[in-house]
Amino acid sequence: MGETVKTKKQKKSWFKGLKAEFKKIVWPDQKSLTKETAAVVIVSVVVGVIISVVDLIARFGIEFLVK
Repeated sequence: MGETVKTKKQKKSWFKGLKAEFKKIVWPDQKSLTKETAAVVIVSVVVGVIISVVDLIARFGIEFLVK
């Protein structure tokens, strides 16, 4: 009840729209892709180190309070 039946024409028009959208994508060149990837990796490592240090300090602080 109330279900719509997709015809082959509707499916084809959806794929046409999808293909048109994919043609609009502008892919980055290799140089900018390399820079952006390096930036993401570096920021991830730095944030990981910061979280580890905060966790270590919190752990020692809690152990100090408990003992």
